[in-house]
Parts: sequence; structure tokens; C-alpha cells
Amino acid sequence: MSLKAFHLVFILISILFSLVFGVWGVMSYFNSERVAELVLGVVSLLGSVGMSFYLYFFLKKFKHVSYL
Repeated sequence: MSLKAFHLVFILISILFSLVFGVWGVMSYFNSERVAELVLGVVSLLGSVGMSFYLYFFLKKFKHVSYL
């Protein structure tokens, strides 16, 4: 597995985990009404958006590099 393929998989997994954690944090806020959970959820969701932009620009920059 090349460094590009590993990076792609690692970023995709990070985006997925960040999305799940963000949704969990926001849903947990609705049950407990603790502001810290809402903040963690929103920050996590913003992080997943940021990582998505990073992934887009990474793929755009390294489109000429093979996955092997």
C-alpha cells in the first residue's frame, strides 16, 4: 500500500469517526442539555468538514501519483 493510499484511507476513517462523534455529541446535548457536549459535537462536525476540504485538495494535488 502506497503512502497516498494509506493517507486516503486514514483521512476517510477520520472523517467518518468525526462525523459520528459530532452527531453523538449533538444528540447527547438534546438529552442532557450540557453545553460542553454541544460544543464538542459542533467542533467535531466542523472538523469533519475541514478534513473533507483537505481530502479534496489532497486528491487534486496528488492525482498524478499512483495508488500502488
